[in-house]
Amino acid sequence: MNIQVAVLCDAATDYQGKLNLLGTFDTIYTSRLPAIHPQCSVALRVVFQKIEEGAHKLKMNFVDEDGKLVMPSLDVPVEVTLPESEQFLSKNFIVNIQQLKFDKIGVYSIDIAVDGRQETSIPLSVKLTGKQEPSPAGK
Repeated sequence: MNIQVAVLCDAATDYQGKLNLLGTFDTIYTSRLPAIHPQCSVALRVVFQKIEEGAHKLKMNFVDEDGKLVMPSLDVPVEVTLPESEQFLSKNFIVNIQQLKFDKIGVYSIDIAVDGRQETSIPLSVKLTGKQEPSPAGK
């Protein structure tokens, strides 16, 4: 198994097996906390070999520097079945996230595991810019 692509982006689509990405990024700038990022996507392209046929579980954890979850963990069951004539199979995975809340500045991580084994990590930095604005009451 090989993770060919693992990115955080503005949007992603899968069109007939082609992974389309728009606006990959690794830093969010905000003028106030908590910061709400309106919409983004985590996009993965994973290649499985013939020997890896069968059931697998992909797990995604979005965590802060302290390992605290930013959003609930995501478990994705994956069934890998290759046609007889093929030696590998590519699968695209897209997770759309809306209203992502960051309570503090710092480094975050989107950790990707397959079958309980950490395979890759996507870093994200949240930075404060300029003068901090007060957040609206009650938010």
